[in-house]
Amino acid sequence: MGRHTVVPVLAGSRTVRTYRPLPGMGWGRLCLANSWANSQANPGSRPRDGTRSRQALVIFAAMKRSDFTFELPERLIAQAPLPGRSQSRLMILGSEGKPARDGMFERLCDLCLPGDLMVFNDTRVIPARLLGNKDSGGKVECLVERVLDPHTVLAHVRSSKSPLPGSRLEFHGVGAVMQDRQDSLFRLVFEQPVAKLMEKHGHMPLPPYIRREDGPEDRERYQTIYARAPGAIAAPTAGLHFDAPLLEKLDAMGVEQAFVTLHVGAGTFQPVRVEEINDHRMHSELVEVEPRVVEAVRRTRLRGGRVIAVGTTAVRALESAAATGELAPFRGDTDIFIYPGYRFRVVDRLITNFHLPESTLLMLVSAFAGRERILAAYRDAIEREYRFFSYGDAMWLAPARPRAPEETL
Repeated sequence: MGRHTVVPVLAGSRTVRTYRPLPGMGWGRLCLANSWANSQANPGSRPRDGTRSRQALVIFAAMKRSDFTFELPERLIAQAPLPGRSQSRLMILGSEGKPARDGMFERLCDLCLPGDLMVFNDTRVIPARLLGNKDSGGKVECLVERVLDPHTVLAHVRSSKSPLPGSRLEFHGVGAVMQDRQDSLFRLVFEQPVAKLMEKHGHMPLPPYIRREDGPEDRERYQTIYARAPGAIAAPTAGLHFDAPLLEKLDAMGVEQAFVTLHVGAGTFQPVRVEEINDHRMHSELVEVEPRVVEAVRRTRLRGGRVIAVGTTAVRALESAAATGELAPFRGDTDIFIYPGYRFRVVDRLITNFHLPESTLLMLVSAFAGRERILAAYRDAIEREYRFFSYGDAMWLAPARPRAPEETL
């Protein structure tokens, strides 16, 4: 019958269990089976008077990759940043029932409130693309996915033939030996520290939909101004819109700032290849949520403020750290895959760019703001000629439904 993993979702005084769908069921069909919840099994859903609460069993049908498609004119894919970071447009998608409206990113403070917490991803993009040669003379391209130690990396390698274990590659006079493979990645051991090699000869790993070579300006602009921890091979693009004056304005009005780290990998651009999205397997990325971030979220809840995530990577970091049911410090790999049906534990508002059709990032924002609302907003954005993707414009998203008090960490 296929997988149907239970995902508990609290809704008011009830406990709603969302099941992974059965194969072959079209989206929109669901089955409801009401029963009385066992008060011992669901103590958090028990009413205060001690009576048993009602439980709805909700089986959602499978969502398809094609449920997240849209047609985008190529002319709307931004190929370069605007002169000023905060000069981008901002589409505002407020509470459900309200139409999307146009704004400007430099007016972001108008949407924030004193006591809010804004959470940024402070990863730093490394010049991870190296061009070199094999011993045979053939060309090879290396995209460093993760630095394991000063001399060893996991990397994507492109050449006419994949290098075998023991093969020697050379990049600008520095040799590297292919040691072994880890799934689709190659473990390379360099003769010299790879960080110095990348800094001197590496190219910024611009996304494949940017149809030009990287230039010196991309070292600055494909990077947030608060980037701190080297390790990403794709920028947390929602953060590219923030400049120093805007951050100062947010601070002056009483919006607290906190920083998580998620090193964005090349998998962020990989398409979903399966038709039923619950069969998709996410790539793994290194994330760190420090105790001070957990404390900042706690303070924000106590004062009645909102947690505003800057980008989908900040969302994935926070929600990964809350995967056990309570937000806690976390450091390690995450392969969290967020799609409609997911219950958000931490995030109240989301700032994000526009995303690729049928991508996991589009599925995440659809989970947050509602698939139909997001696709309608994307149609409006195309009609209004917003700029799309990494160097494009941004969105401010309110959730599809308010979170119940017991759902808030």
